[in-house]
Amino acid sequence: MSITHQIGLDPGAVLWCDGPQDSLRGLIEVFSGLDAESMIEQVVAAAATVCATGYAGLVEVDPVEERASLVHLHAPPGDPLAVRRWLRDGTALKTLATRHRPVSLSRDPALGHPGFLAVPVPLTTRGGASLWVAGRPFDHRDEDLLVRFATAAGRALEAAHGFEAATRILRSVHAFTRPAPGPEDS
Repeated sequence: MSITHQIGLDPGAVLWCDGPQDSLRGLIEVFSGLDAESMIEQVVAAAATVCATGYAGLVEVDPVEERASLVHLHAPPGDPLAVRRWLRDGTALKTLATRHRPVSLSRDPALGHPGFLAVPVPLTTRGGASLWVAGRPFDHRDEDLLVRFATAAGRALEAAHGFEAATRILRSVHAFTRPAPGPEDS
C-alpha cells in the first residue's frame, strides 16, 4: 500500500511543498536545534536556582560497577566551599552509585561538608543519573522540589537525545531523497 493510500489521499495525488526537500530540511533544522549538552548545562543551573544555592551537578551512575562520574558541575567562581575537592576526595559519589533514592548529607563546615542533596533522575532509555545540589542545609521541601524537577529534567534530557537520534536518521533520509518532479516532468 502506498503512502498516499495510508494517509487517505487519492491514488494520483502528489504531495507538494514549497521547494525540493524544504519540509525535510525544515524538520532537520528544528530537531537539530535541541542540543543535549547545552540542555544539561541549563538543567544543572536551574537545579541550583530551584534549591536556592550556588552549587548543582549531574552525575552518571553505574550501580553494577558501583561507580558515579560527574557529567556537569555548576559552581560559583572560585568554588568557595571547595565542593569540587569534596566530591573528588569524599564518598558522596560512591554513595550515589550504590543508592537509587534521595541522599541528604548535613552541612558541617568544621568537617568541610558543604550540605548536599541528591535525587535520582528517572530515565527510561539511558543508564542511571542523579541530580544534586550543595552549599547549605536542605530539608524535605528542598527534596520534594528537587525530585519533581529531576523528573521533568529526565524527560527533557531523554527528549533531547531522541531529537539528536531523529536528526541523524533524517539526515540519512535526506541524503537519499529524490527531488520532487517539477511541472516540466509531468
